Amino acid sequence: MTITDPNSIDDTADDYSRFEARLVARDQDVTRVVTADIGGTTARQLVTELIDNGVVTPVPGKQVFVHEPSGTAFDSSAQLAVFHQGWTAARDDVTGEES
Repeated sequence: MTITDPNSIDDTADDYSRFEARLVARDQDVTRVVTADIGGTTARQLVTELIDNGVVTPVPGKQVFVHEPSGTAFDSSAQLAVFHQGWTAARDDVTGEES
């Protein structure tokens, strides 16, 4: 193909592929669950809700929270909140549900 070939100027196949790749990446960013932005207050509120719903069991003498569905223990409400959001997102991906 030469530079004077009109098809080389009008060929937009690469442009479309790049555009489509950007759209897919943007869609993935929108649907991805963000867990790193959980503050202390938000974490405590989430853990309180999880306790009220029977998802988390506090162990008072050891100052530990047990995430019942996974059986994992945490000594920090922030760690538990981040774990639970990631755990929920992973289960939603597997089952095809939306949160």
